[in-house]
Amino acid sequence: MKSIISRRELLLRAPAAIGAMVVVHPLLNFGADYGSAIPGKQGMIVRSLRFLDLEMPVEYADSFIIPLERFFVRNHMHEPSALDIGQWRLTINGEVEKSLTFTLAELTKMEQHTVINTLECAGNGRALAVPHVPGVQWEKGAIGTARFNGPRLRDVLQRAGVRPTGKHVMFRGLDEVPGKVPPFIRSIPIEKATDEDTVVALRMNGLPLTKHHGSPARALVPGWIGAASCKWLTEIKVLEKEFEGNFMSPGYRMPNMPVKPGEAVRVEDTHPATALNVKSMITSPRAGAIVKSRIVAQGMAWAGEADIAKVEVSIDSGANWQSAQLGKEHSHYAWRLWSYSWNAVKPGSYIIISRATDSTGRMQPDSVQWNPSGYLINVVDSVQIHVQA
Repeated sequence: MKSIISRRELLLRAPAAIGAMVVVHPLLNFGADYGSAIPGKQGMIVRSLRFLDLEMPVEYADSFIIPLERFFVRNHMHEPSALDIGQWRLTINGEVEKSLTFTLAELTKMEQHTVINTLECAGNGRALAVPHVPGVQWEKGAIGTARFNGPRLRDVLQRAGVRPTGKHVMFRGLDEVPGKVPPFIRSIPIEKATDEDTVVALRMNGLPLTKHHGSPARALVPGWIGAASCKWLTEIKVLEKEFEGNFMSPGYRMPNMPVKPGEAVRVEDTHPATALNVKSMITSPRAGAIVKSRIVAQGMAWAGEADIAKVEVSIDSGANWQSAQLGKEHSHYAWRLWSYSWNAVKPGSYIIISRATDSTGRMQPDSVQWNPSGYLINVVDSVQIHVQA
């Protein structure tokens, strides 16, 4: 039996084990202004510069599709320093009838499939965890929705011929691994790999993938945590069982049962983090805003593989809830825009709270559901505003 691993031990033994290699840096968490030093990502919040991690300010989430310059960046290692797309190859091997190698041109000639997907880091909201958990201290903006395009993964695998023994599919990227840090390798079950909407993404919002987002190809596993969608893809390997590696275990795992804040969890009492939780966020008005009596609250809500059934808003600390109006734009794996309008009866401070419910009946909790890695935190969102006299 494996021993119990505390949060401190995980941090000391392998920072990557919790899926968030954080380096103390003078610019770490200093705010949006420092994003101006990164071409094409001006205004983003810098969470780490060693392994580039950029958070989208909440006010940037004002559209169904997020522009590339506003889309968050999550890197577990160094980005590839020199990548010749002309020489790049994607290999398919493992439990297949024949190993194959694809060029970018060959993948582009295959039938292309488009998926609008809300991509969210598993640690989005980690900064809300009390007690503190180690890792990138994302607040709300490690998320974005984009239009991804590329061949279906199942079509790529079909050309190689998956054997009956193939039960999981592993992704390896071209991240540059420093020192003895374990490489970032993840796997997904064959059922998800062969879903019609799982793709080898070559384009994002109609343009070739940028370096920050995995050029020239990345996996796109819709509805699942961002870590499943490996960037700078170079190898796809079909396995007999789930890949055994640091970023599968003990990394990116959730407790099988709820745990008390600060409680350690044994690895054998966890399971892989997969689909996203139901969640909402308020994008307007901003926290601390001074507004007039007519208020329009707006935001987004998403639920991974499920659909958003409703979003509710409270302006009296949760005593009463009113239904928000959902936006018309809708796609299976994408967030829904929502809005709610009301007239404040008197001036003063108000706390706006939003909560979402999905098509399976899941509802956002009213408190943080703590876990040792700060994954999939989906507590109701709130902002405090002041109404002028």
